Amino acid sequence: MGFIVDEKLQGITMEERSLMAYQQYQAYQNNSVNTASPGELTLMLYNGCLKFIKHAKKAIEEKDYQNKNIMIQKTQDIVRELMVTLDQNTPITKEIMPLYDYVYHALTQANIHNDLEQLEQARSILEDFRNTWKEVIKKERIRQHGQGVNA
Repeated sequence: MGFIVDEKLQGITMEERSLMAYQQYQAYQNNSVNTASPGELTLMLYNGCLKFIKHAKKAIEEKDYQNKNIMIQKTQDIVRELMVTLDQNTPITKEIMPLYDYVYHALTQANIHNDLEQLEQARSILEDFRNTWKEVIKKERIRQHGQGVNA
């Protein structure tokens, strides 16, 4: 029994197929960002931080200091963006900003000293923020749209 091959794909190399798949994935990613609510964008930023910290940890363990630096700087860029976009008129900002400052400082120390403990402290705080934010989004969806269909 043979495979059915779409006529459009005949004669296309695996590299070209891979490029096409990657371009479709990029279009999906761009669409996800463009259609996301502000809350979902914030969640994406937290997830990005956690992903970059994971890569930074691996880079430290493998003594790949150039990549470690890049990953930590990407995380710091996101944390800086989260700090800048905080609404200074809300009371919770006074509680969140010191934590962001601490995370930024821990990332700096992790980068300078290849310090996995500082990296872990930053990760832990950002993961707590991410998990809290995820719950906020979930509750807001329920508030707006109801419980949905029960299985």
